[in-house]
Amino acid sequence: MSKIIRIGTRDSELALWQANAVQQILEKLGHKSVLVPVKATGDLVLNKPLYELGITGIFTRTLDIAMLNYDIDIAVHSLKDVPTALPKGIVQAAVLKRGNMNDTLVFKNNEEFLSQRDATIATSSLRRRAQWLNRFPTHSIVDIRGNVNTRLQKVEDSDWNGAIFAAAGIGRIGLRPENAINLDWMVPAPAQGAIVITAMEENEEIKAICAELNHEETQICTSIEREFLKLLEGGCTAPIGALAYIKEDQVSFHGVLLSPDGTKKIEVKRVEQLGEHHNMAAFCADYVIDRGGKRLMDNLKNVDTKVNVFSTKSLTNAQSELFHDDIKVESADFIQIATNRIKPFILKSEMRNVIITSKNAVESLITNISSDQLNFKNIYCVGRRTKRLVEKKIGKVTHSEPNAKKLAEYLVDYIEGTEVTYFCSDLRLDDLPKILTENNITVNEVDAYSTKFAALKIDEKAEGVMFYSPSTVKSYLSQNNADKIAFCIGETTAAEAKKNFKDVRVAKLPTVESVIELVNLNYI
Repeated sequence: MSKIIRIGTRDSELALWQANAVQQILEKLGHKSVLVPVKATGDLVLNKPLYELGITGIFTRTLDIAMLNYDIDIAVHSLKDVPTALPKGIVQAAVLKRGNMNDTLVFKNNEEFLSQRDATIATSSLRRRAQWLNRFPTHSIVDIRGNVNTRLQKVEDSDWNGAIFAAAGIGRIGLRPENAINLDWMVPAPAQGAIVITAMEENEEIKAICAELNHEETQICTSIEREFLKLLEGGCTAPIGALAYIKEDQVSFHGVLLSPDGTKKIEVKRVEQLGEHHNMAAFCADYVIDRGGKRLMDNLKNVDTKVNVFSTKSLTNAQSELFHDDIKVESADFIQIATNRIKPFILKSEMRNVIITSKNAVESLITNISSDQLNFKNIYCVGRRTKRLVEKKIGKVTHSEPNAKKLAEYLVDYIEGTEVTYFCSDLRLDDLPKILTENNITVNEVDAYSTKFAALKIDEKAEGVMFYSPSTVKSYLSQNNADKIAFCIGETTAAEAKKNFKDVRVAKLPTVESVIELVNLNYI
C-alpha cells in the first residue's frame, strides 16, 4: 500500500504506547504509517447526531468520530474500553496478541495487611471492589481517580495499604513497582490486556492489512468474554469478570457476577473443544441469569455510584451525553448577560482596529446595528468559536488567538497604528488592556454587555466544578466554598480559580467539550 496509514489514538501515555506498538508491527510488515493523536470531541464535526451512529464509549468516542470524518484510517484502543456494539460503519479489524490480563495489587511496606482484619484498598472499579470485598469482607475500599501516574502518587502519599491496577497498563508504560503482585484469583474485566484495531467497514484495503496483525487465539477468547458481558447487559462499569483461554485445543471460560458490596457472587466455569465453543458465552450467561443474575443486574441499576460534577454554564443535551456513565452532572448559568445600548455614532464611525473576545459582544453589536453598517477594517478576536461567529455575522477576522493575553502580545508586535476599540463586558479581562496600554497602544473600551452574578448554592456532594470564565469563578465563590476540583476552560479562568482553589485543572482546548473531556479523564 503506497498510502500512509493514519493511526488514530488518544494522547495519553498508555494510548500512545499502544499506538506505537501497532505502528512498529505495520512497519515490519512493510506498511508506512503515522500517528494521529486526536483531541477533544468538540473539535470534530459530524453531519449526523451521535445517537444515530451508535457512538457511546467515552474512551472511544473521539476516535470513532474522527474515523467517520475520514481523518484517520484506523484507531487503536484497549479492547476492554470498547463498547460491545460498535458504531454503524466501523468494524473490529484486528486484535493483537494479548498481554498480561491480570489485575495487580500495588502495595506499600509489606503484604501483612492481607491477613489482617482492617486494611484500606483503593480502586475506582466496581468489579475490583466487589471481588476484593468478597474475599476480604472486613477491609475498606476507597475511590481513586486519575491517570496511572496520578494514582500511583496518590498511593504513595496516602495512608492506604495499596491500590489495584490493570497489570497491562502499568507494565506497558514501565511503571510497575517491583513489589507489585498479580491477583490471579481476581477475574479480570472482559478483554483486559488486549489491544484492538478498528477500521471503516467500507475500507477493504485497510481491513486486509489489519488482518495481518490479528492474533486468532486472542480474538476468539476476547469475543467470548465480550459476548458474555453483552448478554448480561452489563457496561464496562458493572461488577462482571470474564476470562477465556485456549490450551491443547480446549477453550476454558471463567465468568463471575457480583453485587457491589461483594456479598453475593454468581460464578460459572465451562470447558469446550475449540471449534465447538461458539455457544459458550450464551450458555454461561444463561447459567448466571438463571441463578439470580437478572435480579443482581436489576439491583445494580438502582445503586448510585456516580461522581457528582457541577457546570457553571447550562449544558445542551448533546454535551451532557459526552460524560462518562459514572458521572452525574448538573448545570446552571452562573452568569446572566444583558446586552447594552451602544451609541449609534460609535458603531457607524470607521474603526481601524477592533477587538472582540466573546460571542456576547458579537450579539450585542448586531443587536445595536445591522452588520452591513459596521465599519471595521481589522477585527481581532479570542477563540475559534468567537471567530466563526464573527465571520458569519460581521466580517472577516484579521487574526485570532486562543486567549486574551496571547492576542495582546500579538497586537503589540503587529497592530496597524496605535489605537484599538475593545468591545467588552463591564467585568472585563485585565490582561488585554493592561498589556496594550503598557506598550503605548490606546484602548477605547466599549461596554457592549453587562455581566451579572447568578450563582446557586450547589450540593456539597459535588466533587468538581466546571468553569468557563473568570466571572463564573467569582460568581460561584459568592455562594459556595472552594473545596472542590476546579475544571477550567483556559489559563485565564484557571488563574482566577487558583486564587482560592487548591486543585485546578485546565482543558487542552478552549471549548466546553474539552472541559468535559478533562472531567472524564479525571474520573477514569
